[in-house]
Amino acid sequence: MQDIKQRDASPVAEEKPAPARPMAPQPDTPASPRLPHRHACSGGEREARGEADLYATTDRIAHASLGKLTGGVSPVAIMQAFSDWAWHLSLSPGKQAELVAAMGREMGQLWGFLPGSTKDANCTPCIEPLPDDDRFDEEAWQKWPYNVFSQSFLLTQRWWNNAAVGVNGVNPHHEDVVAFTIRQVLDAMAPTNSPITNPHVTQRALETGGMNFIDGYRHFLEDARRMMSNEPPVGAEKFLPGETVAVTSGKVIYRNRLMELIQYSPATDKVKNEPLLIIPAWIMKYYILDLSPHNSLVRWLVEQGYTVFMVSWKNPDAEDRDLGMEDYRRLGIMEALDVVNAVVPDRKIHGVGYCLGGTLLSIAAAAMARDGDERLASLTLFASETDFEEAGELELFIDESQVSFLQDLMWHQGYLDKWQMRGTFVFLRSNDLVWSAFVKSYLMGESLPMFDLMAWSTDATRMTFRMHSEYLERLYLENALAEGDYCVDDYAVTLRDIQVPVFAVGTRKDHIAPWKSVYKVSLLTKTDVTFTLTSGGHNAGVVSEPGKSKHVYQIADKAADASYVAPETWREMVPERQGSWWPEWHRWLLESTSGETAPPTMGAPASGYAPLENAPGHYVLQK
Repeated sequence: MQDIKQRDASPVAEEKPAPARPMAPQPDTPASPRLPHRHACSGGEREARGEADLYATTDRIAHASLGKLTGGVSPVAIMQAFSDWAWHLSLSPGKQAELVAAMGREMGQLWGFLPGSTKDANCTPCIEPLPDDDRFDEEAWQKWPYNVFSQSFLLTQRWWNNAAVGVNGVNPHHEDVVAFTIRQVLDAMAPTNSPITNPHVTQRALETGGMNFIDGYRHFLEDARRMMSNEPPVGAEKFLPGETVAVTSGKVIYRNRLMELIQYSPATDKVKNEPLLIIPAWIMKYYILDLSPHNSLVRWLVEQGYTVFMVSWKNPDAEDRDLGMEDYRRLGIMEALDVVNAVVPDRKIHGVGYCLGGTLLSIAAAAMARDGDERLASLTLFASETDFEEAGELELFIDESQVSFLQDLMWHQGYLDKWQMRGTFVFLRSNDLVWSAFVKSYLMGESLPMFDLMAWSTDATRMTFRMHSEYLERLYLENALAEGDYCVDDYAVTLRDIQVPVFAVGTRKDHIAPWKSVYKVSLLTKTDVTFTLTSGGHNAGVVSEPGKSKHVYQIADKAADASYVAPETWREMVPERQGSWWPEWHRWLLESTSGETAPPTMGAPASGYAPLENAPGHYVLQK
């Protein structure tokens, strides 16, 4: 596969000046066409529509009130999907006959399984769970009557999955919504979630004399109390920013109405000439990248000799409702770059973005390249989408009906609340994040473990009405960035203008930014791209500190003039490596490093950027 170049996995060699990189075109010779101003550039059409209309306002208030009960999910979107599916199924006698025959076969399989199920604990099952389903792996589920419960459930699950898909004429999006909704209902009814049909719960009740249910009820009451009072889950209070997490030494050197900029203290006598500016997602707190000292990416980077700057986003409230994507780009990224330039003048900067922060950084980098702004030395994207055509299971919650409904809810509140977002993400992995916790805490009566990454995941932030509306409409629904139709300062930007090298990281189990979607940055750009695919999910795949042998990753380079390789082909042909991908990224950064120098001062007092307070600052503590 000549267009994929394997990367050398040898230890980091002595640093040498990086070769010169091609620079972005000058402003008088733009690389992308200047498109005329159009409605897409101004944004806010939906929210402006009908503001003065009493009837439209009444509708919005009604939708917002309903949205608070449904968690922001549009009931119309669900009904549309099921109506589409049900009507097409009712007019498909062939599909109906197929389902009747399938039901007969599965009943026959179950009846054939019953005689052996009572005699031999290792009798051959009539159906195996799906590859990622480990609910019935323990030996207790292989014994009667629990083997009958599990087999009956798996057969039912397979039948309903066949019923949900493959009905001719159904809109593919509606088919996905129906399949997802049915899966949620079936998962709730799984035998693992009942004290009568779960062998582990039954055994626990016999051992404790039923005290596990008493303990479980206490856990339920405590969780309900904390939820109603907006308190974190039990144990999360042990992981407080500035005390046990987010403890890497640094100073807040700049603050505006949307972000604080943290500069971290050097840990080496010499630092790399080019600093790093990290743009995290504003949907969560930044300290996912500065957790405990042993797994802090920031601490690790500082120890490798980098000067690191981090954006810490404000947790917006109703007063910030009109802050949009352009405000986040201008106040978040561009002002941060100005401050970094003041601290380390005449240096290029490694731009690093995570999730939504990476998407916004890609937009900013494309606009900078278009306008001849050459301040970036490289671009790194952690689990960040630039193409939203295949955005994974989050697409289930993104269609015209759903976006309109959600916008009305945000219009009324001024923001999308953190619990409304978290509910969406949780149910993408309901078995892992909902039902397994339900069984362990409420049925088994055991205390749920709490660790830094889990505590961080409960520390969500709100998202402003205008920004999230623009994000959903322009990027998810219209895929404007990938289509070359996303505008900054009234002119379109295209990722093909980016000339600095790109390092992109996808994670195999990502339900938020699927790796195949992240991988498309190598299709959308016309520069050197190094793509890394790592084990784990959206968060655990990025927090992949050295020293954990269970981690695996794949990595390969694609030159700017090389042919595009499909993601599945890439995965099949690039070998796996054991360990953390962080050292690979370090080696890659050295290729764009021009040497070392003495550490800079903390802040730039002469330029008006004197340190304001110690890290982690004020914004990260906002609730």
